[in-house]
Amino acid sequence: MADVQSPMTTLTVPKLSARGRDIGFAVGIVIILSVLFLPIPAFMIDLGLACSIAFSVLILMVSLWIQRPLDFSSFPTILLIATMLRLSLNIATTRVILSHGNEGHDAAGHVIAGFASLVMSGDFVIGLIVFLILVVVNFIVITKGATRIAEVGARFTLDAIPGKQMSIDADLSAGMIDEKEARRRRKELEDESSFYGAMDGASKFVRGDAVAGLLITAINIFGGIIIGYFRYGMEISQAADVFVRLSVGDGLVSQIPALIISLAAGLLVSRGGQTGSTDKAVIDQLGGYPRALGMASSLVVVLALVPGLPFLPFAALGGAMAFAGWVIPRRKAEEAAAEQQAEEQRKAAEAKPEDKDSVKQALRTPEIELLLGKQVSTRLLGAHQELAFRVGKMRKKFATQYGFVVPEIKVSDDISIPDKAYQIRIHGTTVASNMLRVGEVLVITGGGRRPSAPGDDVREPAFGMPAVSIIETFTEDLKREGFHPIDNVSVVLTHLSEVIRNNLPQLLSYKDVKILIDRLDPEYKKLADEICTTHMSYSGLQAVLKLLLAERVSIRNLHLILEAVAELAPHVRKTEQIVEHVRVRMAQQICGDLSDNGVLRVLRLGNKWDMVFHQAIKRDTKGEIIEFDIDPRHLEEFSEQATKVVREYLDRGLPFVLVTSPETRSYVRMIVERLFATLPVLSHVELAKGIEIKILGTIS
Repeated sequence: MADVQSPMTTLTVPKLSARGRDIGFAVGIVIILSVLFLPIPAFMIDLGLACSIAFSVLILMVSLWIQRPLDFSSFPTILLIATMLRLSLNIATTRVILSHGNEGHDAAGHVIAGFASLVMSGDFVIGLIVFLILVVVNFIVITKGATRIAEVGARFTLDAIPGKQMSIDADLSAGMIDEKEARRRRKELEDESSFYGAMDGASKFVRGDAVAGLLITAINIFGGIIIGYFRYGMEISQAADVFVRLSVGDGLVSQIPALIISLAAGLLVSRGGQTGSTDKAVIDQLGGYPRALGMASSLVVVLALVPGLPFLPFAALGGAMAFAGWVIPRRKAEEAAAEQQAEEQRKAAEAKPEDKDSVKQALRTPEIELLLGKQVSTRLLGAHQELAFRVGKMRKKFATQYGFVVPEIKVSDDISIPDKAYQIRIHGTTVASNMLRVGEVLVITGGGRRPSAPGDDVREPAFGMPAVSIIETFTEDLKREGFHPIDNVSVVLTHLSEVIRNNLPQLLSYKDVKILIDRLDPEYKKLADEICTTHMSYSGLQAVLKLLLAERVSIRNLHLILEAVAELAPHVRKTEQIVEHVRVRMAQQICGDLSDNGVLRVLRLGNKWDMVFHQAIKRDTKGEIIEFDIDPRHLEEFSEQATKVVREYLDRGLPFVLVTSPETRSYVRMIVERLFATLPVLSHVELAKGIEIKILGTIS
């Protein structure tokens, strides 16, 4: 039986201990409340006062060693318990002093008698003065300052919550953190606001405790003298000696823990946003400036040499400060060298497996890479930090505009490309390159007015617009003429941005689609699972999103896209047809993104070409489109006319769209994107209500 019962015993013990801890804590609170009403003997008072002093010292030590104030978030609750413990002991000692004070100096216990004898030095007047000084220090200095810091800290913490919340949301939307990290930060923000709000109220406990201690001591003195004189027949001097000694001893025993806890509260709220223990924060900052230590030691040595002042204390202190100012820089240098050596060893350890698996490492290619030639890299060397910053902002802009986070952009040098060139690679393949005119600025003319400064006619690399390249020494002259010169960094980043837009479908991975769906509300996550398990796969949904991104349609409103897909997916299998339906449902967003101040400029497809494209569509007996077969002569003629008309409006710098019929829209887009990759093509049913239409012309 013992062998059978033993495992059961080991399983039930932890549950009993956890339950016993809860019950023990509740019993302790009940005992504190009971002391307020029930008389207790002197030896129990000694035990309670010793617990109060030990408890206050423990709180102070924890306040010194915590890494940040939020790690001691239970401090307001502990402060309330410590305050109630001291007040209940005050009431218990008051009851004993007034009831048995005539029995002598040990009537209220040995702790009070010991403190009275130690602090008063045999004279109760000295003890009274020391007690009043402790009250002034606690109430006027420490408690008042800690209360003010807590009030200001709570106010500014609560005022900063909206900004911090917006920062967390911005980091989440930009892909810098995941949902789990965002929840952790939000929880930390809630805990911080609750902590400082509670500290603002808890500081009133400390202040009230100091006032209560002063009043209780005064009541004990006057009440004890009256009771001793009238009830016990003691002389006034004798009653004053006994009851003042006991009352002041009781006040000292109460005020010392109160002073310690007030100091702990002040240390906690004055830490602010510092991390690390208090000794590290204070000593590191005080000793972090050797020259300040040197100047202070010089002043102290001068004071040691002043006639009339003691030489030894000032000289010893000055020598100690001078020694610290000499030792600290050397110790910091040794620590920095040790850290650098450890960092080098860590990098060497990390590099070993990379060397071992160098073939595998070579197979990993960055998704987006900007390669700079030697002269371009040297030219942009001073702007590398700005380049990295603007690349980061570019990724945030893409996340906001298109609804998903594009991959990291790797910027590196490459000696294999021409010195004045740069290349943009997607998945290791060069998709764009350009020769950069180093030391020159670009002025977009669009075929219009030219600047007076000498320069060469070129094409802007991102959009192919007419421009003039001019030496950058003429920058100020160009600005005075009303032009906007573009520097080398802006030229490269604009080109990179446009290349990324043209390759958005390649950058939307299966993993990105899963992440986007996981961030949706539970209802839409369920809708996505229903679509992708019943009517299509997640890869099919990824294909729909890729086709939208191929025409620069943002997928930021993924829930609307899922609703539109759910409407047609049960009836249609072709991805292209689903995409056309989604576009119609998202007409408001598409037109809003393409309009300019609420005006959508439209270039129409003429009747002739409408007829040509309609005739090129071949259908089966059910009326379903089976192929698109256009005469090559018509295709060549359309390309010439479209290039001539579209180029005219592009050179003017006006944003516009090409509009055609719903059935031919995708085929017109297929032809136009080879001529003008950035020109949007809409159908008549995609023109949203409420959008002002301005017709520019017709291709005919």
